[in-house]
Amino acid sequence: MSSLFPFANRRNAMIGIILTLACSLIGQALASLPGFSLIGHLVLALVLGMVIQFSQSITKMARESTGFIANKFLRAGIILLGFKLNLVILMSAGLKSLEAAVFVVAIMITINYFVARFFRVDHILALLTACGCSICGAAAVMGISSALKAKADQSVLAVAIVAILGTVFTLVIVFLQPFLGFSNAQFGVMAGLSLHEIAHAVAAGGSAGPVGTDSAIIAKLSRVLLLAPVALILGVFEAWRQRRKSGDTNSKFKVPIPWFMGGFIIASAIGSYIPAVEIAVPTLVKIAYLILGMVMAALGLNVNFGVIAHEGVRPLTSAALCSVVIMSLAWFIVRTWF
Repeated sequence: MSSLFPFANRRNAMIGIILTLACSLIGQALASLPGFSLIGHLVLALVLGMVIQFSQSITKMARESTGFIANKFLRAGIILLGFKLNLVILMSAGLKSLEAAVFVVAIMITINYFVARFFRVDHILALLTACGCSICGAAAVMGISSALKAKADQSVLAVAIVAILGTVFTLVIVFLQPFLGFSNAQFGVMAGLSLHEIAHAVAAGGSAGPVGTDSAIIAKLSRVLLLAPVALILGVFEAWRQRRKSGDTNSKFKVPIPWFMGGFIIASAIGSYIPAVEIAVPTLVKIAYLILGMVMAALGLNVNFGVIAHEGVRPLTSAALCSVVIMSLAWFIVRTWF
């Protein structure tokens, strides 16, 4: 039992679990309100966790379990989130959206990373923001951060950047809709290929009606599907980079394989192809977001505000420029291919 819950002070650990759960539940409730839906449940839970820091005594007690939550709960949440990815819908819609998603993700992770490095953004933070903006927002940041062994401040800053830019560009693309000359389905694909969070894509696609919403979801889920392979590739890359940096080329090459990403894909397959599980999928997805909300609150409880304020401008600027690029790229793909 002690290995499952390795806490020196069980009472303080329970305070941390209860507080992060409360932040997640309140975040879910707020996200259902008009206006807050664009910000999203996960980001709201993160902000609530940061607010708790104003009470230093409670924060000190809660931190007994926040490391455990941010690590173990993250893996469980990502695995359960796999049930949201319906492979049947993706396959029935054809491979065009998936092919477009592979192209967008590959191009944009590369561009995001090198633009961030041009702005002298830290290597890990550059990768986190690149994946968050290119794949699926906060969930991508959290999934990739484990493979990269990112610090809490880096993960929080990357999530904040994704949330801010995703909300801004959701409003931008909705404003541009009448001027694009796209059908509702085409506009939905553009939203799904360019916007950061699933909530952003759904919100923008919804402005084009049910057809736009469906197209946005399919295009966005095609990008979500790439989270697992990208996490594996970046894990290998980072292991090689650290080995080369240390100069110890004779040591055994250890790859930090994110096994929970395999669970993500297995959950997707189970939810997609086993009819008996289908009725439970909405509940499992709700649990996934509840757990991930706890993870975000745990990160918020550990964020260093000084680091965020000092390091935030350059990665935000580089990611904003790349958000313009991904929207332009999505426009070009839809115009020429869809």
